Amino acid sequence: MDAEDWDLSAEDLDSLERDAFQKIAQLRNPPPPSSPHQHHNSATATTNHFPPKPLPNSLPQTVGASSQGARTLPTSLKPGTNNDKQSKNGLIKFSVKFFLHSSGNIAAKFQYDQVVIAAFRKIPKSSWNAKERLWVFPLSSLSEAEKFLGDVSSYNVQVENLDPLVQRAIAAASAVPDLQDRYCKIPSYIESKLLPFQREGVRFILQHGGRVLLADEMGLGKTLQAIAVASCIQESWPVLIIAPSSLRLQWACMIQQWLNIPSSDILIVLPQSGGSNRGGFNIVSSSSKNSIRLNGLFNIISYELVPKLQNLLTTCDFKVVIADESHYLKNAQAKRTTASLPVIKKAQYALLLSGTPALSRPIELFKQLEALYPDVYKNVHEYGNRYCKGGFFGLYQGASNHEELHNLMKATVLIRRLKKDVLSELPVKRRQQVFLDLADKDMKQINALFQELKMVKAKIKDAKSQEEAESLKFTQKNIINKIYTDSAEAKIPSVLDYLGTVIEAGCKFLIFAHHQSMLDSIHEFLRVSPLKCYASHPEMLKSHKTAQNFQKKKVGCIRIDGGTPAASRQQLVTEFQEKDSTKAAVLSIKAGGVGLTLTAASTVIFAELSWTPGDLIQAEDRVHRIGQVSSVNIYYLLANDTVDDIIWDVVQSKLENLGQMLDGHEKALEVSATLPESSPSKQKTLDQFIRRPENSDSPSKKTLDQFVRRCDKMDGLEHEPKRLRN
Repeated sequence: MDAEDWDLSAEDLDSLERDAFQKIAQLRNPPPPSSPHQHHNSATATTNHFPPKPLPNSLPQTVGASSQGARTLPTSLKPGTNNDKQSKNGLIKFSVKFFLHSSGNIAAKFQYDQVVIAAFRKIPKSSWNAKERLWVFPLSSLSEAEKFLGDVSSYNVQVENLDPLVQRAIAAASAVPDLQDRYCKIPSYIESKLLPFQREGVRFILQHGGRVLLADEMGLGKTLQAIAVASCIQESWPVLIIAPSSLRLQWACMIQQWLNIPSSDILIVLPQSGGSNRGGFNIVSSSSKNSIRLNGLFNIISYELVPKLQNLLTTCDFKVVIADESHYLKNAQAKRTTASLPVIKKAQYALLLSGTPALSRPIELFKQLEALYPDVYKNVHEYGNRYCKGGFFGLYQGASNHEELHNLMKATVLIRRLKKDVLSELPVKRRQQVFLDLADKDMKQINALFQELKMVKAKIKDAKSQEEAESLKFTQKNIINKIYTDSAEAKIPSVLDYLGTVIEAGCKFLIFAHHQSMLDSIHEFLRVSPLKCYASHPEMLKSHKTAQNFQKKKVGCIRIDGGTPAASRQQLVTEFQEKDSTKAAVLSIKAGGVGLTLTAASTVIFAELSWTPGDLIQAEDRVHRIGQVSSVNIYYLLANDTVDDIIWDVVQSKLENLGQMLDGHEKALEVSATLPESSPSKQKTLDQFIRRPENSDSPSKKTLDQFVRRCDKMDGLEHEPKRLRN
C-alpha cells in the first residue's frame, strides 16, 4: 500500500515515524511503577481529542495493531500535543516557537499535531521543510500566521513570537520601496562590465530601497557596485562620499573612470588645495572651512573632516550618502561617529561599504545599523541585551543570539560575498591604482628638484659641446635619483595610513618597497605600537585615527630584504604560509620578488615602483602561481607629481593604449577598451609589455638612460590635449 493511501503528508510521516520510535524506546525501558493517583493523572494528561491515524506498513510491526484490516496506532502510542494539558476553560495548551530562518523567512517549531498543521497549511505561501522538519513562511505572512493559530478550535496556541526588535526591523525593511525597476538605468558600458555577483549586489541594494550594508570581502568591487547604484538614482544627486583619507583620490578616479561626468564636478576636500591635480578634480582645502562649498555632483570628504563640516553637511541635505569602510563608525563615542550618523540617517539613500563591518564584537555593528534604520535600532540596551551578552571585558562586549542577528541582517540590510564563494566568477589577476594624498610640506623638496631637473634639461639642449652635454646628463641622473629617494620619504605617512585600512580588513598581504627608509617604516608600523611609530612620523597623528586599535594588537609579519640571510628565507616563507597569525610580508622588490612562494596571501601592495617592469611582474607572481586558490588583487600606491608619474610612464611606454586598470574587470590578462575615452585610468597590462619585443632585445629592462630619453619625449606632449595623450 502506498503512503498516499493513508492520507498522510510527508511531514505527517516524518513526525509519526519519529514519535513511534520514541514510544518504542519508552516501552522497552518503562519508567518505575507509580502510585495509582500518579497513574490516573498521567492517563488524564495523554487523553487525545482526535481519532488515531493508520500507519504505513513500513513501520515496525511492534507498533501495528493485531488485525490486518485495521492497522491503527495503539492508545499508548497515539500522537498528542506537546503539553497535552487543558486550561481551566477546557482548551488544550499548545506551544509554537517562531524564529528567523537563514533563508530570510520565518520558521516554526512545534511537536506534531494534525490540527495545528492544518492551520499552518492555511498560511499564505507556507511550506514544509522536510530536511529541517520545520514549517516555513515569508515575513509578509506573519500576521496571518498569528491569526490562523489563534483561531484553532479547542486549542489555546501559545506562540513564542519573534523578538520585538526583530519584528520592527522586518517591518521597516518590508516598508521600503523596491527599486529594482531602476536597474535598467545603469549605463550599458558599466552594466556589461559587472560580474554576475556584482549585478546581484546592485539588485539587492535597489530591492532594499538603497539603504544597505554592502559587506563583500576586500577586492570584490564594492566601490564599483556603489557607483552602479548611484547611476540608477541620478535624480537624487548630488552625492556625498565619506571615506578614509587614504581613499579619497581613489574614489575620485573611480567615479571619473566609470561615470560620464566632467572631472570638475567631482569635488574633493583635502588638507591643502595646492599640489597635483592631474585628474582635473575640484580640490577644496579643508583649512579654509569658512568658505567651503560642497557643490560638486560627487563630494568626497574624510571621516576626520565630518565633525568640522557638520553644520555645512546639515545645510546641504544630501539625499545620497556613501560611507566607505563604514566600520570607522563602530565606536559610539567617537566624534566622527556622532557627526556622521545624522547625515546618513537624513539621507534618502545610504550605502555603507565595509569588508569587515564588525572586527570582533556584535556591538560594533549597532551604529551602522542605527545609521540605516534609526527607528528600529534606537536603543542600544535593547540591542545589547539581545545580541551582546556574555562578555568579560565590559558591558555588551560579548555575543549572544548571533545566528538570529546574522539572519536578521541578511533579511533586511546585509549582503556579503566571500572570494571563495564567487571564485569561479572572478578573473585571475586584477590590478588597481590607489592615488595617495601627500602634504604640501612633503612635496616642497620634490617640486624644487623637478624645477632643477627642468633647468638642467634646458641646458643640455643648449650645450655647445658633447663634453658639456655629457656632464649635464650626469647631473640630470643624480637629480632623478634624488627625486626617487625623496618621493619614497614623502609617501611614507600616506602608505602607512593606507596600510591601516588593509590591516583592519584582516587579510594576509604582501607589501613591496625599494628604499630602506620605506621598508623600515612599514616594518616598524606593523611590529610595534603605532604611537611609537608615530613618534617618527608625527604628521600621521592627524591623518590616522585608528592608532588605538593597532595598539591593542600588533600585526604578525615577516621581512625579507637584501640583508636577510639566504638560509633563513625559507623559514620565514614557511612561517608566512602556515601561521594564521602572520598577516603581512614586508619585501624588497629585488630580494623578495624572486624565488619565493607566498600563496597564503592573495593581496599584493606596491608602496613603490621599480624602473624595471619585469621586477614588478616577478613580485606579483609571488602569490600568482601554482598553489594559489583565490584571485590575486594587486594595488599600486601612486602619488602624483612624484617619481611615480615618471616610472609609470616608463613601464607603460612600449604598450598600446588598449584599456585600463579597474576593480574586478581584467579578463585573464586582457583589458577592456570600451570605457569612455576620457577615463584617466586607461592603462596597459605589464605582462603585455614583458611579452612584446619592440626595439630592444630585452624590453623588460628599462635603463635610466632610456628613462631620460622618455622624459625628453614627454616634454613635447605636455601641452597636447588629454585625449591625444591617452
